[in-house]
Amino acid sequence: MRLGQTSVVYLVSKFGGSILGFFATIYFTRTLGEEIYGFYAVTLALVSWLGIVKSVGFGQAIVKRMSEEEEPDAFLAAGTAVKTALTLVVALGVLVFRGQVNAYVGQPVAEFVVLLLVVSILSGLVNSALKGSHRVHVYAPLSTAKQGIQSVVMVGLVYVGWELSGMLLGHAIGAALIAAVGLWFVKPAFVVPRWRHVASLFEFAKFSWLGSMQKKTFSDMDILVLGLFVPSGLTGIYAVAYALSEFLDIFSNAIRNTLFPELSKRAADDDDDMIRMLTNDALSYAGLFLIPGIVGGTILGDRLLRIYGDGFAVGARVLPILLVGVLAYSYAKQLLNTLNGIDRPDLAFRANAAFIGSNLVLNLVLVYSIGWVGAAIATATSAGVGLLFGFYYTRQHVSFTIPTGEIARQWVAALLMGGVVYAARYLGEANWAWIADYNAVFVVGLVGLGAVVYFAILFGISTEFRTTVANNLPFEIPLLRDHGDR
Repeated sequence: MRLGQTSVVYLVSKFGGSILGFFATIYFTRTLGEEIYGFYAVTLALVSWLGIVKSVGFGQAIVKRMSEEEEPDAFLAAGTAVKTALTLVVALGVLVFRGQVNAYVGQPVAEFVVLLLVVSILSGLVNSALKGSHRVHVYAPLSTAKQGIQSVVMVGLVYVGWELSGMLLGHAIGAALIAAVGLWFVKPAFVVPRWRHVASLFEFAKFSWLGSMQKKTFSDMDILVLGLFVPSGLTGIYAVAYALSEFLDIFSNAIRNTLFPELSKRAADDDDDMIRMLTNDALSYAGLFLIPGIVGGTILGDRLLRIYGDGFAVGARVLPILLVGVLAYSYAKQLLNTLNGIDRPDLAFRANAAFIGSNLVLNLVLVYSIGWVGAAIATATSAGVGLLFGFYYTRQHVSFTIPTGEIARQWVAALLMGGVVYAARYLGEANWAWIADYNAVFVVGLVGLGAVVYFAILFGISTEFRTTVANNLPFEIPLLRDHGDR
């Protein structure tokens, strides 16, 4: 399967899951309000950070070693043994300090934290095995199915009155069921690992664990800090705004997950030219959805967030800032993906350390001093720091070029789209009184209009975009097709 087609499979699958999650979140926020959703967001952020302790980078190490296609089952078995032992230690710690955990979240959730930790080990191992065995096209649909099952179960439990408990339990049930299905696809052979397999994983994980922390820092550090300093209602609004920003990062994640096994394999073959080409392609398209998202989020943010409830409209203050941060972070992730793929996790470690340090300090200082908007500023600024360090270290080993022309064309198409959407919103609000009662319909129409305008303009002004689309269609377009295979 072409890499571009694999990315599209991932994208479509994740998009489907995100849409399900979008509607489920609207149900939760409208039914339970921003405060309960804030408790839910803080609990998941806590589980996510405790998950770093139980993993210490072994998930990415499993992907790396399995993708090299030498004794994959032994490396999976070694990773399973280590992660199981670490999970037991962390789960015991949560139970011992359940009082402090419950006091921090504001609700009695310690037992749910342990349940989610245990479920996450199986889910994480299966995901690593699927990626490491070059089954990203299987991992993505399963990820969508997981979100779907989680959404259905969570909605059902909330409907019968379980509220926060139903959300957390449904989240765990969905992850457990899909992990079991994923295990069937992997079909690992039972192998007793040797110490050299553990040592090899540790050799990579001793640097890559900070990469896992980088991801959790970007997605959860601000939520954790907000949980200390601001009311849970504002935390819930911020979490929704961040979820919308992350939704537009789906395509960038599709590229990254698709390319990592290929980069790893090419690095093992010393194919420097292909590594350079793959890195260039990743940078060309990492912002394909995020760039128009920044423009659209600035114009429509208040109306978009009002879909979740009238109280969420204030989230428009942080949405554009978060979108800028996610864009910088998406470019940084592509560069760090290349560093890990060429087996230089030590350099990715340094870039991650700079990002994490700046993110932690900025979040604490800015949230304490200026409130919840400070969390968004801290996230965006630290993402820029990570991008600078990632560029510096990657450029030392891979002679990639910054695709300024393609990125500029994406911005041109996005700004022209923004003009059209702004005009449509102004005319609609000025002439149609029904918009106040049908905000969701109006927003969907504007978003659809923006998407059509953006891609039509980009298709018209970008030869590279036209060629990439043609090369990855399942049917021939002779006038557009070249000999590439992206």
